[in-house]
Amino acid sequence: MLKLASVITCPVCGFKKKETMPVDACVHFYECAMCGNMLKPKPGDCCVFCSYGSVPCPVKQKPQSTFRRGPGPVSGRTG
Repeated sequence: MLKLASVITCPVCGFKKKETMPVDACVHFYECAMCGNMLKPKPGDCCVFCSYGSVPCPVKQKPQSTFRRGPGPVSGRTG
């Protein structure tokens, strides 16, 4: 089950605010309600929730799909 609530902590002033994350988009910019600092994702993170939130974004929470790489065995065929 996806968690859609995350507490974002401003790295400048330490203000914390609970926010609801969108399930279909990454949030690339977030303005701190206390000091007005514009938060952007840290290098390597997809959004501000992954960088500053208490819970990673829904995209990161989704289990990775499992799939077979390359062709699988072919049954019923001989050399």
